[in-house]
Parts: sequence; structure tokens; C-alpha cells
Amino acid sequence: MGGTMTSVSGPFGAAAADAASGAVLNPLSHSLDALGRGFDTVGTLGLLVIDASFLASIERRVGDSARRSAYGALARLVLGVCEQKLRCDDLVMGGDAGRNEIWVSFLRQAEVASLVRNEIPEFESALVGAIARNGGKAFYPHLRQAPTVVTGHEIVLRNPRFSAESQIFRALETARESAALNARVCARDRRRRFQQMLLDRNIYSVFEPIVEVGSRVVFGYESLVRGPERSEFHSPAALFGAAEDYDMVFELDCLCRRSGLKGAIDFPEGTKLFLNILPTAFHDPNFHADRLIQTLEQCRLSPSDVVFEISEQESIENFSIFKEARDEFRTLGFQFALDDTGSGYAGLEVLLEIAPEFIKMDRAFVRGVDEDPARQDLLAALLTLAEKMGARVIGEGLDTLEELEMLRELGIHFGQGWLFGHPTPLRARD
Repeated sequence: MGGTMTSVSGPFGAAAADAASGAVLNPLSHSLDALGRGFDTVGTLGLLVIDASFLASIERRVGDSARRSAYGALARLVLGVCEQKLRCDDLVMGGDAGRNEIWVSFLRQAEVASLVRNEIPEFESALVGAIARNGGKAFYPHLRQAPTVVTGHEIVLRNPRFSAESQIFRALETARESAALNARVCARDRRRRFQQMLLDRNIYSVFEPIVEVGSRVVFGYESLVRGPERSEFHSPAALFGAAEDYDMVFELDCLCRRSGLKGAIDFPEGTKLFLNILPTAFHDPNFHADRLIQTLEQCRLSPSDVVFEISEQESIENFSIFKEARDEFRTLGFQFALDDTGSGYAGLEVLLEIAPEFIKMDRAFVRGVDEDPARQDLLAALLTLAEKMGARVIGEGLDTLEELEMLRELGIHFGQGWLFGHPTPLRARD
């Protein structure tokens, strides 16, 4: 099916050149005349819409220039598939103003019209594969993983009773409706897969070491969750992003705690287990003190072995209620850490209200600290505040020995990061 596409009147050739140079595709409205002439000539038209509505979230978070950059990345992926799958007289068009979409037309003679039924699904399959393989890199840093791109299509035969334009417009709307339906089906199926994963408790925990900076001895391990291998929910960001979409964060958080404790059986003696919890954890019946201690005993752990991590980015709706629960757990021997310190907007308030035993400084302030006097001053100031509060500081995201040495010079107590190895299970998974 492939071929050399050089025709200027067939906009695919011009569009390919534009996308290669980073320009936006010609909008659909500018290509309607050429599309109509081609439809009149050959008699069969297939229209495929690529719904890029995921770009709207990029625009909300980062701005229109980032959206345009991501749109260009998508256009290049589409055109890479087009070079293999389309003919020189097929057209590739961008969406009109306000629409994040790309259109591909398949113009065929009446005697080979049946081919369109096969060509469009083959094109869709190739595009999905290209995005899965290259999307993570193509859309970085605006997206951390390849997006879900939905398509819809319509095939129409030329009827001389109607104008080519009216037939094309009806086909466009039908293709959009098809894409919208496919999007709803995809969303429904994804929700069901996520629910099934939770029902099956199909997650597991890996553990990242926290090391005493001076002695370089392991002080503890942070429990980190992972979804099923090679699944769309494998990464923590994907897991909690889906849980947020489906209003199941509380359920996922409960499952993560159970997984972390289960994975910590035969935990190295004398080390701390840092266990992430949401402020809503105190509403979980299994998190009540007596039930939790029973669970710890089954895992051969005691309360003094466990540090609860609360992220600065998580909202605590009522500090009085939270502190009452915190004090109860502290009486039993549990400790608390404030995670991601410096990454949110209410850092000092949360720090003062929680009064944690450990303050985990966000990786943004640790990365490159050996070369940045401002970061050094900030960490030194935080250390002074922490020591006045009776807390110890953990520097997150360590990647180099130079960063570790600077933490030692500053007097930071602990470090955590891939410098000490990637997070792994403590024992073979069941």
C-alpha cells in the first residue's frame, strides 16, 4: 500500500513536510475543496478522526504552547504511519480551531471500495502500536506515559442526489460520534479493569532503602506500590491517577497498606518500615489501633518499627481530628514522616501541625545540591528548623555520590534514592 507521496495537490505530501518541520497540519476546513473533488472523482470516501482530546489537559496544566508541541508530536507519529499505509492521493488534515483532532481520508475507486473496510482498521492498529512504542518519549515532558488516543471512522459512497460537501459533513459528524462512543467504551473497559485489579488485590510492593548519610548503613525502607507488570496501571502515578478518576483513592490506599505490610514479612531486624498513608486512612476500620497491631504481629513487626508517611501534597481537612488520631498512634510507638516537603503550597503549616519525627525533603531540592548554593542554604535552614522540632531530615532523590557527600557536609541525617539501588521486593513474590 505504501508509495512515494509527492503530490502537492494531494495534501498528504505537503502535510508530511510540514509536520517534519514541526508545523501544524493544514486544518480540515482548508482541505474540504480538495476532499470534495477527490470524492467526486473516485466515488468512495473513508474518513478517520483521531481524537486528541487528551491535549486539553496539557493546555490546562502548562499552556497552549505545550499543547501545540504535543499536537505536533502526535502529528509526526500519525504521519509516520501514513508513510507506510496511505496512498499519495489520500489526505491528512488537522482539526479546526478549538478541536484537538487529526483527520485522515481514504479516497478509493468504486471497484476497490471494499478495501477501505480493511485499510482503516489496519491503519488504526498501526497507529495504536506506534503511539504505544513511541508516545512516552514523543510527549515528554508534558506526559509521563503514552496517552490513550481514540479513533472513529465513517465510509460513504458518492450519491449524486446530494452535494459532495453535504455528504462529507454528515460523514464527519458520524465519525466524531463513532469516536465519542469508542471513548466511552474505552473508559468503561478501563474502569472495569481497574476495579477488577482492586478486587483481585493484584498489586505488590517494592522497597527503597533509606540510608544513614554518615555511616551509609541502611536505616529503613520505604514501601512503594506497583500495579501488575506490563499493565497500564503498573506505575504509582497511573495507579493513583486512575483511582482519582474513579473515586477509589481510599480503596487503593487501604490495599497499598496491606500490600506493604505483607511484603515486609521477614523485614530486616533493626530497620524502620516507612509506610505511605493518606489522611483518610484513619477512617479505615482495619487501621484502628487494635486491628493494626494484630496485623503487625502477623508480620512480626511492632509499632516502633513503623513510620507513617503523610505527603505534604495531601489535604488534611481537619488538623484537630488528625492530631488526635496521630497522638493515639504515637502513644503506641508509631512515628510519622512528612513526605514531599517543599513540593506543595502549605508546607510550613502542615509541617508545624503534623510535627513529624522525620521530614523528607522533596527531590527537587536535593537534585544537584552539590552544585547549587541556594539549595544548600535551603537544606541547612530546614535542618535547623527540624532539629528545633526534634525531627530528622531525609533527602529524597539522591542520584550521585557528590549529592550524598554534600548532604553529609550539611549535616543531613538520611538519604534516599536510586544511588542506593532501585526499589525491589524484599523477598520473592507469591
